[in-house]
Amino acid sequence: IDGTLQIICGAPNARAGIMAVIARPGTYVPGIDKTIGVGKIRGVESYGMMCSEREMELSDEHDGIIELDEGNVGERFVDWLARHDPAKVDPMIEIAITPNRPDALGVRGVARDLAARGIGTLKPQEVETSVAGQFPCPISVSIEDDTASACPVFFGRMIRGVKNGPSPMWLQDRLRAIGLRPISFLVDVTNFFTYDRSRPLHVFDANKIAGHRLRIHRAGGGETLLGLDEKTYTFAAGQTLISDDDGVASIAGIMGGLATGCTEATSNIFLEAAYFDPVRTAHTGRALKINSDARYRFERGIDPAFTPVGLELATQMIMKYAGGEPSDVVQAGEIPQDSRAFALKKERVKSLVGMDIPRSRQHQILTSLGFRMEGDIAHVPSWRPDVRGEADLVEEIVRVASLSGLMGAPLHRDPGVAKPTLTKQQRSLDTARRTAVMLGYTECVTYSFIDRASAILFGGGEDRMALGNPISTDMSHMRPSLLPGILKAAARNQARSIMDMAMVEVGPIFPGSEPEDERIRISGLLIGHTSARDVHGERRPVDIFDAKADAQALLAALGAPARTQLRRETKPWWHPGRSGVICLGKTVLATFGELHPKVLAQMEVKGPVVGFSISPEALPSQKRKKTARPTLVLSAYQAVERDFAFVVDQGVNAEDLLNAARGADKKAIEDVRLFDEFIAGSLGANKKSLAFTVRIQPQERTLTDDEIEEIAQKVIAKVRKATGGVLRE
Repeated sequence: IDGTLQIICGAPNARAGIMAVIARPGTYVPGIDKTIGVGKIRGVESYGMMCSEREMELSDEHDGIIELDEGNVGERFVDWLARHDPAKVDPMIEIAITPNRPDALGVRGVARDLAARGIGTLKPQEVETSVAGQFPCPISVSIEDDTASACPVFFGRMIRGVKNGPSPMWLQDRLRAIGLRPISFLVDVTNFFTYDRSRPLHVFDANKIAGHRLRIHRAGGGETLLGLDEKTYTFAAGQTLISDDDGVASIAGIMGGLATGCTEATSNIFLEAAYFDPVRTAHTGRALKINSDARYRFERGIDPAFTPVGLELATQMIMKYAGGEPSDVVQAGEIPQDSRAFALKKERVKSLVGMDIPRSRQHQILTSLGFRMEGDIAHVPSWRPDVRGEADLVEEIVRVASLSGLMGAPLHRDPGVAKPTLTKQQRSLDTARRTAVMLGYTECVTYSFIDRASAILFGGGEDRMALGNPISTDMSHMRPSLLPGILKAAARNQARSIMDMAMVEVGPIFPGSEPEDERIRISGLLIGHTSARDVHGERRPVDIFDAKADAQALLAALGAPARTQLRRETKPWWHPGRSGVICLGKTVLATFGELHPKVLAQMEVKGPVVGFSISPEALPSQKRKKTARPTLVLSAYQAVERDFAFVVDQGVNAEDLLNAARGADKKAIEDVRLFDEFIAGSLGANKKSLAFTVRIQPQERTLTDDEIEEIAQKVIAKVRKATGGVLRE
């Protein structure tokens, strides 16, 4: 110790010159389960603590601090103890048990695993001849019909004339070695079997069981019990209880009641060994906030077949050290049967893990773990509820054989160029992503869960689309569209003064509650301005034609036909009159338009906002794979452009007129471009004029005037037939 420490101590044997055990600030003291800090006693600071034997968990002695005959100041007490009293220095082994291994919550389960690995030999578990009852049990047990699933079986017997008192020293030493405090023999016996065999037991004082009968039942709600921890618990309806005629006597599988507990004066006991449902035990324990050793094991699943055996072993121990006369065993219910057997193929270990373990070694490992082998069929022992298939058998073999024997090896591959692994849809979606990025979009990925209000805005929000256990109230429903997630991202960006955005997302939407209802969509939003300031300092805001152009570009990249049709969109989240759909016949390929101002207001986004949504599954399947662009063919002959103006009804879409012109001569006509729309009273009521340019590109020779005129007449005839348009004079 560096320097002198001031420690305040009130022990009767504290005096000048004594050599004691000191716990300095920051030291954990196990006997009081506390880490020492700098404290104040009557206003005087104390920099540590002088420890007693109980505080060091060496004994129950607490009348004074530990006095040492000799030693070096600053020496560790464990080193001093190892020199002077080695018997009190035991090695400590800490074992972390995963929730799927309830069998390892007992010493025997750990020993079984060690023996299977070749560390020691597992002692046989031989149950002596069952203790014969010497009189009928005066205490009856019953399980109510609605409780059979919560408590399938209950064993019990009375032992009269026992003498309770301190446990034998060997038992006290074993309990102290694992950090438990010996209480009395009858209580210590239950703790011993809990930790030694993972078999929780309970001992009632038989003289305190009212009516000489116990019933296992579900709580009606409102019952109370003063537990062994001297806390009062109130039960909710459905929780599993054990009651006598006076009321609740025990919380099934969790904790006994103080009123029927054993004391040093107890002479007649009722020994309980039962099996309780893991799930119901866990729910009850969590609701009541009780963490007991019994609950810890029951909620993970104990060995149901060991229930009567545990009762016999406990009876033998009690009679050996406390005397007594046993009654007949009473039983309610039946031991639950969960026999399982799985076939194990020798090559399965290698295919799953990559380790080549001989068949004989595989069988040896499983047998040492308690599995019964019949050829290649492994029968699972009752204490292993976690083994549910062949893969679990492989895991058992590999963990005992040790994964340290696993050698790294490259995966096998066939010679030559590897075959492509991406599906056609995956390749198509990758193309869409790259195209969107080239158009200036930023790809974003949002949650598939949105709040109900946002889902309702886009045609969702039904109860059938609600999540059973949402991670937050803002993620309560499956999204019916990608747009609300992108809008939320846009709102967060606008809150940080980022006003110009182009965002796209490729992902699933969920218009229905079944897995097969899932659909893939490509959706994008444009917000703010699309171009830099011009020489006059002005910028053009985005409009629906930007969204339309980008949707058409993505459709073209996905292989959609060039000839598509347009019509108006009527969905409520689009602005009326400023939205449309791109169709191929009656099939809708994409929607585009300006978002409705009410939608933007609820999503807290400053507008205007335009966007699109593409349905990749609506595209016609390609008959042949297109792995590259077609060869660029340039004609050596000069192109010819002719302008046309047609008077049509105002309801005619310009795209229909252009498609008709393109189809007049697919070989000769290279492009058709709309350049003017004129509406005036001179054209007639509900009429408009659409003017467009047709670019004719000869491939083999220069066209004559007559040939050009022939193509022009085809254009006029095709447009007249498709739209009813008349060539404007």
